[in-house]
Amino acid sequence: MMICAAYRTGRRIIPVLNRSSSSAVTSSSPSADDALDKNTICACDCPESCPQQCHNLLNTDRKHVIHPYTSMTDPLPTFPIQSAKGIHLQLNDGRALIDGMSSWWAAVHGYRNPVLDEALKEQIECSMSHVMFGGITHKPAVSLTTKLLQLANNIQDDTTDYKHFTKVFFSDSGSVSVEVAMKMALQYWFTLGQPSKTKFVSLRNGYHGDTLGAMSICDPVNGMHSMFSGVLAKQLFVSTPTGGMEEDGVQTIHEMKQLLEEQHEEVAAVVMEPIVQGAGGMRFYHPSVLRKVRELCDEYDVLLILDEIATGFGRTGTMFASWQNESTYQPWYLTEGSSYSIINSEDRKVSTNEIVNADILCLGKALTGGYMTLGATLTTDKVASGISDNGGVFMHGPTFMANPLACSVSLASMNLLTSSNWEDRVRNVENALIEHISPLSELDSVREVRVLGAIGVCELKEGLDRDSMARMQRALVEEGVWLRPFGKLLYTMPPFNCDELEDEHIKKIGDAMYKVVSSTSRA
Repeated sequence: MMICAAYRTGRRIIPVLNRSSSSAVTSSSPSADDALDKNTICACDCPESCPQQCHNLLNTDRKHVIHPYTSMTDPLPTFPIQSAKGIHLQLNDGRALIDGMSSWWAAVHGYRNPVLDEALKEQIECSMSHVMFGGITHKPAVSLTTKLLQLANNIQDDTTDYKHFTKVFFSDSGSVSVEVAMKMALQYWFTLGQPSKTKFVSLRNGYHGDTLGAMSICDPVNGMHSMFSGVLAKQLFVSTPTGGMEEDGVQTIHEMKQLLEEQHEEVAAVVMEPIVQGAGGMRFYHPSVLRKVRELCDEYDVLLILDEIATGFGRTGTMFASWQNESTYQPWYLTEGSSYSIINSEDRKVSTNEIVNADILCLGKALTGGYMTLGATLTTDKVASGISDNGGVFMHGPTFMANPLACSVSLASMNLLTSSNWEDRVRNVENALIEHISPLSELDSVREVRVLGAIGVCELKEGLDRDSMARMQRALVEEGVWLRPFGKLLYTMPPFNCDELEDEHIKKIGDAMYKVVSSTSRA
């Protein structure tokens, strides 16, 4: 990877380059009516001459396929993808788009990676695609368990001297891994004779998945699941940190301490996304918040569940976001013309003593390198013994638990990641993002631009309505970039461990973001 670094000094970034208004989307871009016209649903420039197969695909898709977070009767336009390789998605009409989303955080190595492709081929040709996991085991599951425990315990060699995490439960997806974690916590306290500990504490603006239990610990007011508030279990919430500095988390810790002091006898666990709140707002917060919450959980006898589904496996610059410390945590912000960056040292080394260990850890997304759906919930001897020492069994068992294909490609992905110079790659992507998306802060419609690791975020002052989101989506495709705007956010997390990714690709993402946001500002 040939990404050039945009070095930061002190607490300020290099001056932001001015960009002329000529960068704006021209009048030749498709209009809002075109983008939303029910009959113009093909991504091709000329739908009328598009092959009939493409028309049939899109018509059937629009009429019968339900896509995420869109209307079931009048959905947003979709773009037909023919293939994907490296960092590019190829549309049916032949246009190539740089994937700035890594398929929602997952495809960290890019697409059609030969190592991962071969792992799947070998598994299906030489062994099996699936077998039930009740009463049966297999090498892919056992090998992946060993690898995950070594990673989660920060073991640098092939030893199995696990100091903290000792157990792994495989499930279907990240959201289900959260459900499993919640059930573990509930069953732990029930078995220990404390059945009143049934509540969960979470941060506002958090997001933990779309299944029923996970929905209950998402933000009940500002989240995506407010309409279900009448049927979801009533959980407890504290304010999210207001920013990325240590002082921005003071109120959060104050509320957490007060809540646990008053209600710890009914709290099973605190559930948090460490350092980065993902779909709930792409917010960053200081590692000291996580450390202090861990201390409060210990003080008040409450379990800590960390949701690393989005942040696990290198995205923030450390293998897990819960490993961030004063040295490694170096976010960059530019808020309406004022920039700051936390620069603590050049070492950015993980300290074993500063790792915040959860009682239960949730993993997903990049777990398989974006190839297949798989979740994992890791826990400790303490939790396992609490559930099972007196004959108890953990009450969960998905049909496709520990699917051999998923486990094989996951193991290959983990080995590929750990054998690469992924830390340098994340650092280079981080510096490139700072250089190429910082000009967005010039725009009147932008509240803040922020970067941490291989995550770049542009937060607008006002949220996008349906029509604006559709226009922005189509304009990004016109620029050769795939991003998925939602609410007030336009963000990117490119495939940081893909050999093909270079500085020019990050620049193209930044240029496209600037162009479509500036156009939306004038619309």
